Amino acid sequence: MHRDQRIPWHKLLSQALADALTGLPYQVSTEEELALRSQRLDVLIIEQEQSAQATSRPAEDCPDGLEDLTKHNLLSFKAADASFSAWFAEELLSHSVTYRKVASLRALRARQSDKAQPLEEPKEGYRLLPAEDFRCYAIATRFPRQLVKQLRSGSCQKTGKAGIYHLRFGTRDMRLVVINQLERHPRNAPWGLFATDEAHWRAAFASYRSHSDIGIHLHNLIGYFRLGEGYMAYTQEDMHREAREWLTGFLPDLDPEERLRGLDSDLVLSHYDPEERLRGLDPRFIEAWLAKQRQDH
Repeated sequence: MHRDQRIPWHKLLSQALADALTGLPYQVSTEEELALRSQRLDVLIIEQEQSAQATSRPAEDCPDGLEDLTKHNLLSFKAADASFSAWFAEELLSHSVTYRKVASLRALRARQSDKAQPLEEPKEGYRLLPAEDFRCYAIATRFPRQLVKQLRSGSCQKTGKAGIYHLRFGTRDMRLVVINQLERHPRNAPWGLFATDEAHWRAAFASYRSHSDIGIHLHNLIGYFRLGEGYMAYTQEDMHREAREWLTGFLPDLDPEERLRGLDSDLVLSHYDPEERLRGLDPRFIEAWLAKQRQDH
């Protein structure tokens, strides 16, 4: 890998969180557009309605700091050696103000009959969504000592979990996640992939367990960027193709019962012509089945 190759950290973190939250009612997007003049939020996690297909997962299974997500979660991420400074904290809070307006307008339009109109602020006032539905997350690889020095004493408080802090910035609260300080546990592997401590991220890479094909693809990407292994796909279609190819490679090692588990028998048989379906059956069984069919009809 070339030293000057730019690593898409925000995209990788978004995929890590999307995979970590698979089965939970949340949608993860990357670099959400917040203004007509481009202002992009690093990562946004929005609560979704629970679908019938979604699996039930305990909150303890989520990476530390994400076990109690609210309806709208805004994340600012400073990768590698970038320091999370006061400027970035101000930027995050600015994004949260803008996004709260955007989310409120989207909710307002969803209740209106004409949903084709472009999103814009009405001249008259409108009700904002509750402030408690929004939370800001400052994600840093290292503890932001310079930022904390600039704040009032007591503005940064430890929580019961290593690497997770309550940060008071001005009149607003945000959650600070310091990746290098997090407990090295498999549930924190999605965070640990982005640690600057080599032993930390290698342990996370080894213990990472995907919940979807997004996670499989993410693991390939991290290996490519940090270890020079694997290859990279740039589209969603490529990602699904890679995941299928990866899974297909394990099929020959499975017993027939394992390979067919969960498949509809009629669907499986539809892929074979009648002669192939009868091949290997005892002729007496076929004759008995035909005789029964004649009797029934």
